[in-house]
Amino acid sequence: MTSISMPSSAAPGLQTTTMNENPQGNDIGSQITRITQQIIKLTQQLKNIMDSGSTAEERKKQSELIQDQISMLEAQLAQLQRQQAEKEQDQQDASPVKATGVNKPSDDHQIDVYI
Repeated sequence: MTSISMPSSAAPGLQTTTMNENPQGNDIGSQITRITQQIIKLTQQLKNIMDSGSTAEERKKQSELIQDQISMLEAQLAQLQRQQAEKEQDQQDASPVKATGVNKPSDDHQIDVYI
């Protein structure tokens, strides 16, 4: 489990983001969905920081922390997307389509030649 946190006194209003390495849905698609949702939530938090009553320095610290979290999640998202693409490619390679036609006849349209 990866967790990013900081003392609440340093950045009031900043929420902690926790990610499980083995979430309930273990397939890559559900992990991609979860990370995308986390990025959306953090982006919304980033927008809300500007509306907060914090000082400019506090807002800057909070926004930098959230941007770091977003960057980390985007890196994980890119890695998962690569894994998903590799998995799909492996599945395509594992099940080749049998070509039929003039040079590769099907089982029903085969000619036996005896010499």
